[in-house]
Amino acid sequence: MDVLAQQLFNGLTIGSVYSLVALGLTLVYGILHVPNFAHGALYMVGGYATLMSMTLLGMPYFVAMLAAVLVVGGIGVLMERLVFNQLRDSPPIHDKIAAIGLLLFLETLIRVIWGADYRSMTTPFSENIVSLLGITVTSQRILIVVAAIIAMIVLQLFLKKTMVGASIIAMSQDREGAFLQGINANRVAMLTFFISGGLAAFAAAINAPINLVYPDMGHLVILKAFVIVIIGGMGSVPGAILGGYILGFSESLGATFISAEYSDIIAFVLLVIILTVKPQGLFAKGAH
Repeated sequence: MDVLAQQLFNGLTIGSVYSLVALGLTLVYGILHVPNFAHGALYMVGGYATLMSMTLLGMPYFVAMLAAVLVVGGIGVLMERLVFNQLRDSPPIHDKIAAIGLLLFLETLIRVIWGADYRSMTTPFSENIVSLLGITVTSQRILIVVAAIIAMIVLQLFLKKTMVGASIIAMSQDREGAFLQGINANRVAMLTFFISGGLAAFAAAINAPINLVYPDMGHLVILKAFVIVIIGGMGSVPGAILGGYILGFSESLGATFISAEYSDIIAFVLLVIILTVKPQGLFAKGAH
C-alpha cells in the first residue's frame, strides 16, 4: 500500500505538469485552430529563463519564476503578432510549418547562447524531505501539485468570471459570432498566446528542479501534451486538465507495476483506447 500511495502521488505530480502544458496548448488551438508545435520550445525557454534569472541575476526562486512567466508570455505574444497573425489567411499547412520553424529557431538559439549541457536547478524546496501518510516526498513535489492546482483554479475563474475570459471562450466556440459581438480578435489572440506561454514557463519552473534543464527538455513533454489534448478533446480546458492527470497516473502506476521501460509508450496506448471508445475525446470542443 505504501508503494501504491507513493506512485499515486508521483502520478499527481507528473499529471500536474502535463495538465499545465496541455492547457496552454489547448487554449491556442481553441482560438486559432493552430497546433502550436513550438509550445514545447516555450516550455524549454521557461526552464532556462528561471534558471538564468536565479544564477546570473541572483533572483529568488519565486521572483525568477515570475520573470520567466513574463518573458515567455512575451515571446508567445511576439510569435502570434509576427508569425501566426501574418499567416491567418494562408493555407493551414503554413501555420504548422511556421510552428516547427519557431521550435527549431528557439532550440538553436538556446544552444548557441548556453550550449547543450544538462543543468540542474536548485531551489529552497529541492532538498527538504517530507514524510506524509506513509510516503516520502520532497517539498518541491508538493509545491508542484499545490502550485499547479492553484494555477488551474485561477485560470478557470479567469475564463468564467471575467469579461476578457468570456471573450476567449466566445472566440473558441464561435469565432464569427464573437466578431459580430464586437470582440477584438487581435487582443484576444495576443492574450491567449501570453497565457499559453506563461503556463508553459510556469510548468517548467516548478518541474525543472526535480529534472534537468537542457535544450531538448520540451520534446517529450509537448508530445505527451498533444496526446492529452486529443484525449481530452481538442480545445477543451477541462479535457486538458483531466487528460493530464489520467496520463500522469497511468504512467506512474504503469512504470511501477508493469515496467519502467514502457512508461512512455503508455501515453499512446491510452490514446488508442480512449479514441476507440470516444473518437472526439473525453470532452467535445467548446465544453469549457
